[in-house]
Amino acid sequence: MASRAMVPQHENNGEGKQMHAKADGRNRRVLQDIGNFVDERAAQGKKPITEGAVRGPQRKVVDKPKPEDMIVISSDEKPEKSEVVSKRQGSSRKQVKTLTSILSARSKAICGLMNKLNISIEDIDGRDAGNDLAGTEYVDDIYKFYKLTENEGRVRDYMDLQPDINAKMRSILIDWLIEVHRKFELMPETLYLTMNIVDRFLSMKVVQRKELQLVGISAMLIACKYEEIWAPEVSDFVFVSDNAYAREQVLVMEKAILNKLEWHLTVPTPYMFLVRFIKASIPSDDKVENLAFYLAELGLMQYPTAVMYCPSMLAASAVYAARCTLGKSPPWSETLKHHTGYSENHLMNGAKLLVKFHSTAAESKLKALYRKFSSPECDAVALLAPAKSLLPIPIHHGE
Repeated sequence: MASRAMVPQHENNGEGKQMHAKADGRNRRVLQDIGNFVDERAAQGKKPITEGAVRGPQRKVVDKPKPEDMIVISSDEKPEKSEVVSKRQGSSRKQVKTLTSILSARSKAICGLMNKLNISIEDIDGRDAGNDLAGTEYVDDIYKFYKLTENEGRVRDYMDLQPDINAKMRSILIDWLIEVHRKFELMPETLYLTMNIVDRFLSMKVVQRKELQLVGISAMLIACKYEEIWAPEVSDFVFVSDNAYAREQVLVMEKAILNKLEWHLTVPTPYMFLVRFIKASIPSDDKVENLAFYLAELGLMQYPTAVMYCPSMLAASAVYAARCTLGKSPPWSETLKHHTGYSENHLMNGAKLLVKFHSTAAESKLKALYRKFSSPECDAVALLAPAKSLLPIPIHHGE
């Protein structure tokens, strides 16, 4: 009783090996599963081919219950037939697009639309492609984040909450801080952060008139520690205040400011936006840059402007007013509109206000800012005639 048919061995070993190789080639399957191998024929309801099919009668194979869901791990080699998965899983599986592919498709669509409309937006970061410190691959995302978070550090109208100080006293303090900032030769970022700290603290805490200067020097001390490589010492600030306050008072006020602000010092100031928007102002030069900074600081000195406009709008208005003052054509380009997010109409009111401050700066009693930007280092932009196109038309009354 022979259960298997014996295959006689041939003397020609090479020929036998060839036959076995052919048989193995027909029956050998590509490795598809690791640990959960599923025979393709079994999945299709057919009996698998066993060893007995080649060598003799078939042995009865008990079909195992098919799992409803299976995971197929395939090698790079694919069989002729498609991989078998469960009916429920195979039919419901769809190709999922990644977020990157969606964003890339949208970006191409927008570029195509701009080309159709003949809108030219210049690549302002192209010349910095090889500069690692410029971070050109991240800069657009950084400024989108600044625009989203600028309202968190923005100062609202608070003067009604201060019974002992007013807007004029604030302007005097800022004018004096500009002089101190220039005397210490500090970074421009330090001045803008100082102004922000002063306003945010005054919006949270009632301050007596005699302590307003103390708030100013303590705020600048904090800003110096945040922005400067070599920050002035506490004794330096005591000296510039003509010893009006003791060292311990400055340290106590510094601690009070930090506690009130909850140590939240990383906020978008107008300076951050000015740097970017000036870069987008093509063609640009030192005169445009200095004039934009002058107009922005004039705006920050005035309490109504400081609380009325968010940092990005104040910066964009300053750049627009500077371009109008210097007769740049066009006064507002598609590149500036793209990078600032503001159209010319959005900036008109703010720019007119800044030009008005420019026209009256020479007669003002607060001269620190005027002297600073009248110097040759700043191209004497304070001495330039303000933009006539943005000044209000004088009304002449009849005789």
